[in-house]
Amino acid sequence: MYVDFPPGPTIPPYLQTLRWFYRPIPFMQQARRQYGETFSVTFIRFERPMVLFSDPAAIKELYINPAHTLPPGRELLLEPVMGPRSILLLEGSDHLSRRKLMLPPFHGERMRAYEDVMEEVIHAEVDSWRIGESFPIHTRMQAVTLEIILRAVFGVTDPERLVKLRQVLGRVLEKTASPGLQLLGLTTRNLKRGPWAQFQAMLREVDVVLHQEIAERRNDPTLAEREDILSLMLMARFEDGAPMSDDELRDQLMTLLLAGHETTATALAWTFDLLLRHPQVLGRLREELIDGGEEYLRAVIAEGLRIRPVIPLAGRRLTSELEVDGIVLEPGTDATPCIWMTHTRADIYRDPFAYRPERFLGEAPDTYAWIPFGGGVRRCLGAAFAEFEMKVVLREVVGRCALEGVDPNPQRIARRNITLSPRDGTPVVVRSRRDSAVGAPAPA
Repeated sequence: MYVDFPPGPTIPPYLQTLRWFYRPIPFMQQARRQYGETFSVTFIRFERPMVLFSDPAAIKELYINPAHTLPPGRELLLEPVMGPRSILLLEGSDHLSRRKLMLPPFHGERMRAYEDVMEEVIHAEVDSWRIGESFPIHTRMQAVTLEIILRAVFGVTDPERLVKLRQVLGRVLEKTASPGLQLLGLTTRNLKRGPWAQFQAMLREVDVVLHQEIAERRNDPTLAEREDILSLMLMARFEDGAPMSDDELRDQLMTLLLAGHETTATALAWTFDLLLRHPQVLGRLREELIDGGEEYLRAVIAEGLRIRPVIPLAGRRLTSELEVDGIVLEPGTDATPCIWMTHTRADIYRDPFAYRPERFLGEAPDTYAWIPFGGGVRRCLGAAFAEFEMKVVLREVVGRCALEGVDPNPQRIARRNITLSPRDGTPVVVRSRRDSAVGAPAPA
């Protein structure tokens, strides 16, 4: 049967928006208790309510149809930062042609080309930690993922340029992490003064530095020998033989930065939070790493992404009917899988709120019951890169030092930009460190 929209919270849209930005999990929990696994939410500046659901069968039907378009709202929040040519914002043939062009560097054996850089970055980071030192590991993982992006994705090797990019991009990344800035962007974007105008000035500074890097790389005589992702994109060609323009390269670099920095750092912070509160899992992981295995490491990553998904939604605007829980949604409806709700369905995952990496040993869950990277033709372009990066970082940190959680209680969930992050950054303390991933403890 057709319905206008499934029932949902009846509070005003501005209150729904505030609760979604600042208390997303309690907001979803309450709506789930009141309305079930499918309900609608109304956000400010959106044209109509958005339907949230968690049924894997409906998720599959949504994602296998490439004709569905993006829901409104993404361009409101992302275009001012990523730019109008971002692969996350393009539709139809424009999106598919860029996905085809950009996908090869992120798949298969290509990952091995980045392993040395990842190891070098995480080794330097761990070596900077002092015995007895306490710090929020989320912050340190942000530094690691930024450095990996600058070197493996942007391909920057010049020390002075690295310092400059760390500074200007770090400021932008910190600003984009603020949900308050998003709200300001939604409501005060046209003002020529204030925080949003200051943020736009910051972005212009970033653009200058990125365009300098692109111009210099185009003229690099060793371009054909380089393996970083920017160089590969510079050499790639569309089907008509045309290269990406400088403006488009800028937009895709900002997209890769914003999509791959905070998300991976947050996923790592959540994984450490879970590991340090489950010593039996950490012990088993360490034993496997000493033996040179990786199966349990992959399971640890998958379970962390299940129980603490970084991105809450990945929706579409329907171009054809979609049946969800006996309700037929009409074309034109904005509908999105609620990733956290899907990952915590008791009919899919036994004891769904328990942390059990063993779930992912042997038979894997249905493709559309585990969707931390979305799905279909818009599945995260850098999913393989992110998982590989997490594997390298976890392998090296767990193998090279012993960490202990500062707070025995689970980290509460807070919102940073579009991510669901640990509120206090997962505070840890270093108890010992090893000279290498396998070996005797280093002197204190």
